[in-house]
Amino acid sequence: MSKGILYGLGVGPGDPELLTLKGARLLREADVVAVPDKGSGEKTALNIVKDHVDESKVIYCPTPMVRDMAVLDGAYDQIADTVCALLDEGKTVVFITLGDPAIYSTYVYVHQRVVARGYEAELVPGVPSFCAVAARLGMPLCERSERLMIVPASHKDVDDCLAVDANYVFMKAGKDITALQETLANRNLLSGASMVENCGMDGERVYHKFGELDAVSGYFSVVVVKHPQ
Repeated sequence: MSKGILYGLGVGPGDPELLTLKGARLLREADVVAVPDKGSGEKTALNIVKDHVDESKVIYCPTPMVRDMAVLDGAYDQIADTVCALLDEGKTVVFITLGDPAIYSTYVYVHQRVVARGYEAELVPGVPSFCAVAARLGMPLCERSERLMIVPASHKDVDDCLAVDANYVFMKAGKDITALQETLANRNLLSGASMVENCGMDGERVYHKFGELDAVSGYFSVVVVKHPQ
């Protein structure tokens, strides 16, 4: 029996209509659809693609929201074990992930483990959250020779990034949103900053002027900063 193939499928930022045609086809044809499970109840990625998925094909893969690398590595190893066992049975497995699988996705750590064990795996791109945010704001991310820097705002101090002459995308700002506002204000960048929370999802909020936000935002918050010319 030939081994199956693993697909890491980006399902986009939230709007179900932004799922690609290839993604929809793979979900229909899959033997198994693997869903990241953070243990918090709602499965955001699955909710986006639910109209394309047979529930009987779904398996849930625990992916804890922690920064303890030992815990995370153990979780990824366990998922890889599960996926490889299915591939050994000749099954096609589609692992769904928000946005694009090559941009800060949980899936990529599973992908690397599966490939290292000699199995076939493919990354299937999806619409990144910051592209959907720029469209929602009605603005380009970069023009002509402008550079673009993508920064995970919640992981470390971002001040060093702001020394680069570029436009910025701050992802996963969440509970650190106030600190980001203060940092941008200190750099005279706040006036060029906009934000969308939960882009394409329920509870979407749009702030064309990021400085007007006066409350903590959710995990799915993306801030776009245009560098003054």
